[in-house]
Amino acid sequence: MSDTPSVVAVNGSLRETSYTRTALRYALEAAADAGAETALLDLGEYDLPVYDPDREDPEAAEEAMRIVREADAVALGTPVYHGSYSGALKNFHDFCGWDEYEDTTVGLLATAGGGSYGSTLDHLRITVRGVHGWVLPHQVGLRNASSKFEADPDAIDGRRFRDPDLQERVEKLGRNLAEYAFIEPSVTSSRSAAADD
Repeated sequence: MSDTPSVVAVNGSLRETSYTRTALRYALEAAADAGAETALLDLGEYDLPVYDPDREDPEAAEEAMRIVREADAVALGTPVYHGSYSGALKNFHDFCGWDEYEDTTVGLLATAGGGSYGSTLDHLRITVRGVHGWVLPHQVGLRNASSKFEADPDAIDGRRFRDPDLQERVEKLGRNLAEYAFIEPSVTSSRSAAADD
């Protein structure tokens, strides 16, 4: 195993001017600054059919799944659609399973057109736990995402955060992914440790 963590961000937005993609790139830049090798898996670049368990996985799905499977940590980013995550991300999630996520550190990011993203992050957390991923306690939600950025030709995607505190939250997610990429969470507590003595 390499000492350099690999961090992959999965963009669940198909929009060309996606705020989710921009925020994930900020997180990836912070992960790279923390010493990680990083990559963006943009689902809009993969021609994934609707998942059908009776059919062999298509080549595009196999490639995307391999990228996630080989990562030490994964950021899942999605726009908020009807109080949950995008159909594009759900469909990709259906292709993936324990082989991709078991014992993998996962960070969550949601961008809302309006003001609510809590249920979206909850749904993602539940589905990742269902395939034995380890979800970071730190997560990020952007309310009214279009108002969180302003034009800056020198910034990522030509956009910079209006609020430095929000940018710091996003960057902290990237740093956490790099820092905890190799974590092996213990389910013991001080009480159970004492009982074992």
